Amino acid sequence: MTRLVLFITHAEVVIDPTVPVPDWPLSAEGRRRHEAFNRSGAVARLSAIFSSQERKATDAAAILSAATGLPATRVRDLHENDRSATGYLPKAEFEATADAFFAHPTHSIRGWERACDAQARIVACVRGIVAADRSAGDIAIVAHGGVGALLLAHLSGEDISRRFDQPGQGGGNWFAFDPAAWAVTQGWRDIAAG
Repeated sequence: MTRLVLFITHAEVVIDPTVPVPDWPLSAEGRRRHEAFNRSGAVARLSAIFSSQERKATDAAAILSAATGLPATRVRDLHENDRSATGYLPKAEFEATADAFFAHPTHSIRGWERACDAQARIVACVRGIVAADRSAGDIAIVAHGGVGALLLAHLSGEDISRRFDQPGQGGGNWFAFDPAAWAVTQGWRDIAAG
């Protein structure tokens, strides 16, 4: 059977404009959805878990770790695109800025990390994880939707575009790819659907 990498995005978070975005925890609904994912067959063949160091991703990875008995290794370069120049933005303003981020990947939008740089970082990081991991089963990478979209575009051999962004509003999706072929085997799917 082909070994897969499952790229999993954290689900809903507790949004608090007074707390730095990387420190936001999963909400009760986000936790519930990750627990539902753990009951699916998707995680049955996991042999390794890696996560971003951001709180929402480490929360999600801890839930996966508890269900599988596998340790979760935190990896610095799995972080979301760096948006610290603006910090929290209200939803409409965030969406407009994210649209510009994807539409102009070689430009820094409002001081954000350029999409092309975030893509190069996430691709190199994931390649490094795959090359270094010595386990035999599937690999879970728990991270974020923005860099997930950038990775998915790269794996698809397409230009950066928001059309590769995860569906829904609160996160909590996953896709799978064959690391040997460096090819997508399954597009975005809701974690609560397995």
